[in-house]
Amino acid sequence: MILIDTHTHLFLEHFDKDREEVIKDSIKNGVQKLFIPNIDSSTTKQVVKMGKDYPNICYPILGLHPTSVKENYKKELEDLEHWLAKEKFYGIGETGIDLYWDKTFIKEQEEAFRYQINLAKQTELPLIIHSRESFDEIFSIIDELNDDRLKGIFHSFTGSIEQAEKILSYKGFKIGIGGIVTFKNSGLADVVAKIGLEHLVLETDSPYLAPAPNRGKRNQSSYLTLIAQKIADVYHVDMETVAKITTENAKKLFQI
Repeated sequence: MILIDTHTHLFLEHFDKDREEVIKDSIKNGVQKLFIPNIDSSTTKQVVKMGKDYPNICYPILGLHPTSVKENYKKELEDLEHWLAKEKFYGIGETGIDLYWDKTFIKEQEEAFRYQINLAKQTELPLIIHSRESFDEIFSIIDELNDDRLKGIFHSFTGSIEQAEKILSYKGFKIGIGGIVTFKNSGLADVVAKIGLEHLVLETDSPYLAPAPNRGKRNQSSYLTLIAQKIADVYHVDMETVAKITTENAKKLFQI
């Protein structure tokens, strides 16, 4: 059984003391490939280093996270172009819009999102979208810019079935399901059951959002097996089926 964690921030300080062990534990549990989205220019070097230190295991993704969009966002976007010319990346992100923490820079977030959508289309790389309390704003922008070059993942999906159907209407996108699907009162499992396994990829978003029974602890990629098992329960299939389909979805999307 081979699983792919399509979203982990393994470069963060949460893993500084045991990063090597976390990766070994991931592989031991069948989670053999880890996609690592950037946050901003302060973390780009770490993301690149992960790809070089662990080739064919860790795959760097370059982007500007919406919560990092501040007064200097144009300089941050220029930095993306600089790194794209220097190193190999497997996606653009994570980008998007976040209206949960702070709405001060909403216009700048929208501009940065548009910029990264166009970057993803130019490079033919998948776009990793962060959409916290911002589905309407994100849909509006994608409706404007979508074409057959645009593909990607709506990361850490927690929306409704109507929002899921809107995402799937874009054709090029998969829905990223993480630990929240294991939370008893999230309601996400009921939505997932109506989507179809062929539209999903799996993720941890580690070190955040650890699945039950590890909720509240530091998340890590080996816990993807708990998410996969929950998905298997939702669809009444075995874990091998979940692994096969979601892994193939991820490989096709990221072209590995």
